[in-house]
Amino acid sequence: MTTTTNAGPLTGYRVIELGQLLAGPFAGCMLGYFGAEVIKIESPKGGDPIRNWREVRDGTSLWWHSLARNKKSVTIDLKTQAGIDLVKQLIDGADIVIENFRPGVVEAWGIGPDVFKQSNPALVYARISGYGQTGPYASKPGFASVCEGISGFRYVNGHPDQAPVRPNLSIGDTISGIHAALGICLALLEQKNSGQGQVVDIALYESMFNLMEAVVPEFDGAGVVREPSGSTVTGIVPTNTYRCQDGKYVVIGGNGDSIFQRLMAAAGYPDMATDPALASNAGRVTNEAKIDQALSHWCAQNNSVNVLEILDKNRVPGGPIYNVEDMVKDPHFNDRGLFDQVEINGKPLKIPAILPKLDKTPGSTRWAGPTLGSHNTEVLQELLGLSDQQLTRLAQDGVIQQPT
Repeated sequence: MTTTTNAGPLTGYRVIELGQLLAGPFAGCMLGYFGAEVIKIESPKGGDPIRNWREVRDGTSLWWHSLARNKKSVTIDLKTQAGIDLVKQLIDGADIVIENFRPGVVEAWGIGPDVFKQSNPALVYARISGYGQTGPYASKPGFASVCEGISGFRYVNGHPDQAPVRPNLSIGDTISGIHAALGICLALLEQKNSGQGQVVDIALYESMFNLMEAVVPEFDGAGVVREPSGSTVTGIVPTNTYRCQDGKYVVIGGNGDSIFQRLMAAAGYPDMATDPALASNAGRVTNEAKIDQALSHWCAQNNSVNVLEILDKNRVPGGPIYNVEDMVKDPHFNDRGLFDQVEINGKPLKIPAILPKLDKTPGSTRWAGPTLGSHNTEVLQELLGLSDQQLTRLAQDGVIQQPT
């Protein structure tokens, strides 16, 4: 391992992040947050497109400052042999590689995992793609939206007889990034025993498939196809979202047997609370419409604050539907440290902390996403020993870009 001064649990591990957009970079963001040295390789011609996506301030995406935190930006043109040679040298001195190109691309460049089996046998090489590195779909382009669909995840989202609903997030990319970070850590644990690295093969559709709970055994064992169910969850009652008198929505999870009794008594339905037909989840599933009608009526007659106070008093799980403004203002979010703050051109900017929480070796944001190529000199001189003259020549040839 390399050595650094950060106290995170991944301190001493060096990561070369190849690729762009979201899945691979989010995995790199997680590793960097917990102490790894992450060297992000970007094209000299504009870098990662996320630098310019969504809300832009002072010429840079606000998202970039979060996603690229703690990373070192090095510009290298992988379409040149000189650029490939530089990346090979960096990988030979690294512990981890993350790439999220279409299968076969890094092999065509001559920097696939097999290239390093002799020169860097302990290397953990994480690969993220739409459909994985093998199988009949491996070569298909796989954006998160498409992979969320084929995984089965989109099918169960939304309301019956309507188009499946997409959450307004690239959830497939983020979940895949989390899977990649987990896979890398598992490979590092095994590496301590064998001294050998391995390939971590992450597919976007498989990461979403991992969220599908009981749909496979329910189909295979009972012939049941889980269908979309709006704001409820099939086979668990009551758990739903209800509109209150003030127009705000609350989520109520009253599906435990004793919780259900407390909920219905608090909502003014004591007969339903003690009804033997509703005493178990199976009976409540049969009577779901009746229960939801009662709870909908109760919520419609009360504002959301009163509803939530009553739920808390009676130890019934319930909560509001937050937007981002609600989150930023919430005292619990702030007490738990869910926001880090960086300074961009003299202006403060909140970005989300990265979870999970570790009490002994917590992660941290050490700096915001860097400007393009801002670590060229540091990385290429300190790690590869290039001189000022060599850097200048590489910049003149378009292989790298000097800091902007």
